[in-house]
Amino acid sequence: MTSASPLDQLMQMICGYQVSQIVLTVGELGLPDMLKQGPRSVEDLAQACGANPDRLYRLLRASASVGIFAETESRVFTTTPLSEPLQSDHPMSLQPLTLMMGVEHYATWGRLRRAVQSNENAFEQEYGLPFFDYLGENPEPAAIFDAAMTSIHGRETAAILAAYDFSQFGLIADVGGGNGSKLISLLTKHPQVRGMLVDLPHVVERAAPNFVAAGVNERMTLIGGDFFVEVPAGADAYMMRHIIHDWDDEKSAMILKNCRAAMQPGQKLLLVEYVIPAGNEPFFGKLLDLTMMLIPGGKERTEAEYRDLVAGCGFQLQRVINTDQPISVLESTAI
Repeated sequence: MTSASPLDQLMQMICGYQVSQIVLTVGELGLPDMLKQGPRSVEDLAQACGANPDRLYRLLRASASVGIFAETESRVFTTTPLSEPLQSDHPMSLQPLTLMMGVEHYATWGRLRRAVQSNENAFEQEYGLPFFDYLGENPEPAAIFDAAMTSIHGRETAAILAAYDFSQFGLIADVGGGNGSKLISLLTKHPQVRGMLVDLPHVVERAAPNFVAAGVNERMTLIGGDFFVEVPAGADAYMMRHIIHDWDDEKSAMILKNCRAAMQPGQKLLLVEYVIPAGNEPFFGKLLDLTMMLIPGGKERTEAEYRDLVAGCGFQLQRVINTDQPISVLESTAI
C-alpha cells in the first residue's frame, strides 16, 4: 500500500509523461551505453553525445531523481539497476521499446480524447498511414519495432513454453510471426518440431537471417503473404501471438476464418493474448487495450469475448491456459 495521499498520487500520474520523455532522451543520446564502463563527468558525456553540458547536467540530475543514473560526486554520474536495461547490449534491453513508445506511441496518445469521441484511427491521423503500412515503408521504425517486440516478449516466451506442450505437433504455423523470435525459441526447445512463419513478404525477408543465425533454418518454411487474403494449409497447429488484438472484430474474424479454411477438423488454433479479467485490479492489458485502439485499431478482450469471436469463425474455445506472466494461451479446436 502506498503512503502517498490521493493528491500526490494524482500529481505523479499527471506528470508521468515527463519521466517517459526523460527515459527516451537518455536512450536517444546513448547515455546508458556511455556509462557502462564506469562513472563519467558531465563535460565528458556532453562531448561524447554532442550536448550542451549545463543542459545535459539538468537532464542527468532529473534522471537521477527518479532512479535512472546516480550522481556520485559533483557533475559525475554512474549507472543504476534501472538504467542498465537501457543499454543496447543488455540481454533484456528495453532500449528499442523506449524509442518506440517515446516517439510514435507518444505522439499518437496525444489524440486519445479525439479517438474516444470518434471512430478515427489516431495513428493514421498522426502519420498518414495505417501502422503496419507505415512500418513497411519506414525501415528504421520497423527495425525498432521488431527489437521492441523481442524485448517485450522475451519473458513471455519462456512462460508460454513452460505452460503449454508444443511438442505434440509436428509442424506449427506462426501466423503473423514477425521476426521469428517465438518460433526460434520453440524450435530450440523442441528439436523434433518444424515451423512455418507466415507474414507479409517484407517481414519474412527481415526474419530469414534470424533463423539462420539460430541454426534452425533447416526446419523452417517461410511464406510471405497476407492473412487477410489466405493462410497456407499444411500445418498441424496454427498459432497467433498478439495478432488478433491488433484488429477489430470484423478484421479479426477475417483472419480467423482464413485460418479455419486452412485447417482440418480437430486441429488446434492457439491464440496467445492478454485476457482481460473482471474487476478494478491493475492489469497491463487494460492499458494496452487503449494502445490497440489508438494505433492499429484493435482491442484486448475478455475470455467471453474470445469465446464468442472464435465460435463465429468455426472454432470452439476449449481452455485458457494461464502462465506466470500476464499472457495466456487460448486453445481452440476447429469444428
